[in-house]
Amino acid sequence: MRKSISEWAFPDDMPLTNRMAIAQAAGFEGIEVALTEDNDGSQHELGLLCMDSYEEDCSRILGSAQRVGIEIPSVATGLYWAYSLTADDPEERAKAIDVTQVLLRSASRLGVDGVLVIPGNVHATFIPDCPIVPYPVVWERALAAIKEVAPLAEELGVSMGLEYVWNMFLLSPLEMRRFIEEVGSERVGFYLDTGNMMSTGFPEQWIRILGDKIVRVHFKDFKRSVGTIDGFCDLLEGDVNWPEVMRAFAEVGYDGWATAEMMPPYKYAPEEFIHIISRAMDCIFEMGS
Repeated sequence: MRKSISEWAFPDDMPLTNRMAIAQAAGFEGIEVALTEDNDGSQHELGLLCMDSYEEDCSRILGSAQRVGIEIPSVATGLYWAYSLTADDPEERAKAIDVTQVLLRSASRLGVDGVLVIPGNVHATFIPDCPIVPYPVVWERALAAIKEVAPLAEELGVSMGLEYVWNMFLLSPLEMRRFIEEVGSERVGFYLDTGNMMSTGFPEQWIRILGDKIVRVHFKDFKRSVGTIDGFCDLLEGDVNWPEVMRAFAEVGYDGWATAEMMPPYKYAPEEFIHIISRAMDCIFEMGS
């Protein structure tokens, strides 16, 4: 497997080129970039990938990565929490479609063949005043939305990895597989996050059930005894059964990118945090050798 890290592991006010350099120095081969909006100009100043300028941003970001000596394995976005593909508001759903299309086009310009997509949202307890949408409605809207953008993904050669991310939707690996198969596109698969299903299941089971559908992988850890969003913790400090996870990856033949999606715990200095993550991932990889 190849070792990558999300740009979200770095301080919000750090320029993207600095994040790349620190990641490369810590032993990461790749950095996952994220699509964002730029409402006040601050995101442009940091050199991030923005909705309103993604074409120019991609050229600059790709050049920076090449100079630093790091690859871009995937593109993610946090914008699905603002614009859901399954919202009651049709204008919000249309905006979410636009986000997905820009996500795919950005990946293509960056030479990337995998993006993270949140297909819908029944509810999210960690978002204040998040509305509740009936599950069957979310299923139908999500299916229609992913089918709508799938032809663009096929045209560009970019796979959409659908992620279970505490959105109270596609709660089991069997359901996730059924949804992907109903879409019926070779460019729609699964973005596995090892920590996200720990509150209700086991990542190794998801791996074995969705093996041939896995597009990309996020590494996270989680403490079940906490049970809330505060249960996410440093790699190797939670309850993920990493030896079994690595055995499952070997069984299904996944040896692609694994990206550490960690948010900065302020008990560490930024560079120290990145090096800690890198060493933990090396230990996890060794469990699979």
